Amino acid sequence: MSAQGQWNDAPCSPSLTFVCHEDELILIQKNLSWTEAVRYCRENHVDLVSVDSEKIQLMVTEVLHQASTAEVWLGLRLSCSVGIWFWVNGEITCYQNWAPGNETAVDDCEPEVRSGAVQSGGDHLWISLPESHTLNFICTRKEK
Repeated sequence: MSAQGQWNDAPCSPSLTFVCHEDELILIQKNLSWTEAVRYCRENHVDLVSVDSEKIQLMVTEVLHQASTAEVWLGLRLSCSVGIWFWVNGEITCYQNWAPGNETAVDDCEPEVRSGAVQSGGDHLWISLPESHTLNFICTRKEK
């Protein structure tokens, strides 16, 4: 790349720096409950994915085409006691990509806790589902 940020067809002889991009996310095609998905990710990878930026959302959409379920678990959980959604990494949801009407599910705490999933098709919006649903899920990968 040139100093101005444009592609350049340079000769192969000089040694140049390069960037490697390894997939940071992995779609798991097992159908597990939200709690089982968290356990699986923590035992085999790092954690269920926390989508705290548009960049991570785009990375999520890149792996969704492999999903075998209409929704895929994210590391998103509703705290009924304080009425907020939070990520398994401890972050409160600042970046949001909710389907209309799904982010305000505080009244849905009975009879079962709600967790967040992303639609594997369409606009890949987030939805609120009972945590007992069994879905594919996305883990963050261990660094090698």
